[in-house]
Amino acid sequence: MASATSRFAVHRLPLAAGLLAGLAGAVVFWAFDPDQNGFYPRCTLHSLTGLDCPGCGSQRAVHCLLHGELAAAVSANALLVLLLPVAAWLLLRLAINRYAHTSLPAVFLNRICLGLLIGALVVFGIVRNLPGFEWLRP
Repeated sequence: MASATSRFAVHRLPLAAGLLAGLAGAVVFWAFDPDQNGFYPRCTLHSLTGLDCPGCGSQRAVHCLLHGELAAAVSANALLVLLLPVAAWLLLRLAINRYAHTSLPAVFLNRICLGLLIGALVVFGIVRNLPGFEWLRP
């Protein structure tokens, strides 16, 4: 029978692996500017059509945020910057609920919020490609 300590350690492996992967990704984005390095993946929609998808500019936005350049990050992808607090809340909620065995409120986890998120992505993806909204393009 496994001891309580070994069960505790095995139970925490996904969290540790996720944190390490996130840290490694942050180091890569901090160290290598997407504008200067060609190893980052390119947007298929933009490559095929010249249109910007809702995610275009996200790599540059993350790089800018890691360097403390909020205005440049918003310029690269405003929607990503606006949604980061929501993503942080959801990840924190997931980690606390799973590993601390307590429960945080299920804010942002309902059909209305999911519909609003999908709607925001669609509208942002369309509007940023319209004439007059060049300021939303990366």
